[in-house]
Amino acid sequence: MTPKVSIIMGSTSDLKIMEAAAEFLDQMEVPYEINALSAHRVPEMVAEFAKNAHTRGVKVIIAGAGGAAHLPGVIAATTPLPVIGIPIKSSNSIDGWDSILSILQMPAGIPVATMALDGARNGAVLAVQILAAGDEELMRKFVAFKSELAQKIGKANRELAQIKRPFKTN
Repeated sequence: MTPKVSIIMGSTSDLKIMEAAAEFLDQMEVPYEINALSAHRVPEMVAEFAKNAHTRGVKVIIAGAGGAAHLPGVIAATTPLPVIGIPIKSSNSIDGWDSILSILQMPAGIPVATMALDGARNGAVLAVQILAAGDEELMRKFVAFKSELAQKIGKANRELAQIKRPFKTN
């Protein structure tokens, strides 16, 4: 099946974070591909991937990178597709801030939707929202997912209400 989402990471060391995106896409039954591409080690491959992803049927790109996280921006600069950036706190990261700022601070005309540090699952949630805008079946699944989130909060609140605590006054 043709992948609708491409999950890209700067290094295979990012896989443990990016797997959360793949798991959500599996849950929503969205076909995807997953690859490691480094903006610094193989820039020609990154450019080739970004220029041609839309011709292969990809609709959204989720790009995770740590350290000097240039991968999402380089992809966004060379593709017509929406790019969702996942800053990753890597072994050479400065508490993740280098990754966050490298992805967040893009020049005008080169947007990257930036998730929280290590927020690959939310990156996949956003990718599904984008796809669902033009896919009624996927929208139905996504609405059910959102409903499940609300039900979990309702259940948690009912459980909290059962906890008996003495009321204190001064």
